[in-house]
Amino acid sequence: MNHSILIIEDESRIAEWIKIYLERAEFSTEIALDGREGLKKARSYNPDLIILDLMLPFLDGMDLCRILRRESEVPIIMLTAKGAKEDRINGLDGGADDYIVKPFDPDELVVRVKAVLRRYKGQVQSVLTCGKITLDENTRDVLIDGETVKLSQAQFAILSAFMHHPNILLTRSQLIEQAFNNEFESFDRAIDTHIRRLRKLINRDNFEPIQTIYGAGYRLICL
Repeated sequence: MNHSILIIEDESRIAEWIKIYLERAEFSTEIALDGREGLKKARSYNPDLIILDLMLPFLDGMDLCRILRRESEVPIIMLTAKGAKEDRINGLDGGADDYIVKPFDPDELVVRVKAVLRRYKGQVQSVLTCGKITLDENTRDVLIDGETVKLSQAQFAILSAFMHHPNILLTRSQLIEQAFNNEFESFDRAIDTHIRRLRKLINRDNFEPIQTIYGAGYRLICL
């Protein structure tokens, strides 16, 4: 069965353009032209992936992304004119799996859709432990010393990458490759921001497991 894609985009010309290219690639598609309609269709259509504009009428795309992320693990690609680094970081921290800036190449969009679906489908379903940290790649639950910690999609991906390589130095490039399949351009500095935010969530008294190796990268210490 073909994968189903929900396109939430208020510019009908762009939405139809995306629809044409995705259907040429043998995806089935639905379009929603505002945030409220997008939420309704996401719940009823149950898509395999959502392409989400940020600047939407009635319900903002970032707010919609947060609602969707609370309700499901459906992969989300944000498609927006907001291209600043901070916007990308906020989008990924808000629950998006990828972030594409307008104007965009529709062929590249199709490739990104396939890559996100492939990554989502191919995730290893297992429980990983590292010292006080337990991470369940099936339920996406994270426990620190028995306490549940809520992580964003990007933070979860980075922590998972660390936990697959405990006590091993990972460069920024290796983290991008392991966590995001090298799909984000110019992501070096964003990795630092994500790790800084991740540390605030997982650090406890006398427990700071992510170690910075200056000039080299990061290492997760498992004791």
